[in-house]
Amino acid sequence: MACAQQPSPVAPTPATAATPLPAPSDVELATYRECMARLRGSAIDKGVDSATYDRLTAELMPDMTVLPLLDQQPEFTTPIWDYLAALVDRQRVHDGLAMLRGHAATLQRAEAEYGVDPATVVAVWGVESDYGRSFGKRPLLVSLSTLSCFGRRQSFFQGELIATLQLLARGDLRDPGITGSWAGAFGHTQFMPSTYQRIAVDFDGDGRRDLVDSIPDALGSTANYLKRSGWRTGEPWGYEVKLPAGFDASQAGRTKRRPLSQWLAQGIRRVDGGAFDGVATEARAAVVLPAGASGPAFVVFRNFDAIYSYNAAESYAFAIAHLADRLRGGGDFATPWPTDDPGIDRAERRELQALLLARGHAIGEADGMVGTLTRRAIAEEQKRLGMAPADGRAGLRILEALRAEAATSRPRAPTP
Repeated sequence: MACAQQPSPVAPTPATAATPLPAPSDVELATYRECMARLRGSAIDKGVDSATYDRLTAELMPDMTVLPLLDQQPEFTTPIWDYLAALVDRQRVHDGLAMLRGHAATLQRAEAEYGVDPATVVAVWGVESDYGRSFGKRPLLVSLSTLSCFGRRQSFFQGELIATLQLLARGDLRDPGITGSWAGAFGHTQFMPSTYQRIAVDFDGDGRRDLVDSIPDALGSTANYLKRSGWRTGEPWGYEVKLPAGFDASQAGRTKRRPLSQWLAQGIRRVDGGAFDGVATEARAAVVLPAGASGPAFVVFRNFDAIYSYNAAESYAFAIAHLADRLRGGGDFATPWPTDDPGIDRAERRELQALLLARGHAIGEADGMVGTLTRRAIAEEQKRLGMAPADGRAGLRILEALRAEAATSRPRAPTP
């Protein structure tokens, strides 16, 4: 796994470095200290000297607020239409086009060396950190040490903690207080520490692999990751398709591969009527239905799997693939999502928050980030308007309802 996905704008809002953390109980603190003492030996065995381990961990305290986030990753808890609306919006496309222009030389060199096209690399950058704007605010050593000692997947996070200590000891990372996502992903394209160790490259030639302060290192390393994950130069990730009447949906699934020719023989066609350019008819392909048989359908190829390997969730892979297509000049999917309440983009979320503020809800600023206070205010408005369910979801229905109310309550301009 290259990264643990940075919580998206529709994900639960985590505690940050600026938020006072709840103190651990005496039992939790004792468990944590015993665990960290045990891990000291493992770290020393893997090349972290004892003085470095003690210096970097002596003042750490567990952050128990990370544990619930193990089961709240937005890729698995958010409807895909909300997930994509948040991550593939007009602003991210606009900004991504600017990044393609501004870093053209670096991206062209990465493509020449690793075979991954610039749009895909920039799409990863855009989804992972909004082009460097959002690295995450949780101290890595705190989060990883906590996850190493509590909850499920302790063995995995112990490896990531030791990898972070190794990176600090070797000088690839210089700031012990470095922050990232709750799961330990960090930098422009949110590498996990062990992935950083294996795959990061010094693309700017300064002698360090720096994915935090060096955009060239981050972009080159991302291209290197995708190449190592099986990226095939010049091939598409997939195409949106139209399924024939009576298609057996049990055939669908990312791992249910068969030659493209067999899908074509069943009557599957691209929605725009075009050819399956860039792939041979015998290429292994899968049909994927991310929202079920009534939503958009796709035929995906090997490059979809390469993207998927970066953060093992189909919603995530579709976000990267779709954003890359948009950066190449493509449009939205042709088939609507099977919902009467579509997701809303960043500008619409800001508008929704402004409407909530106008109604007196104390939610902070209208920044487009849907956190706990915004969801609570939405739920109150949904109840007041008789909308069900009153789940606090930021969708088009509540936005349109509040828009309509605001329009009718505005004072009319004086008649001349």
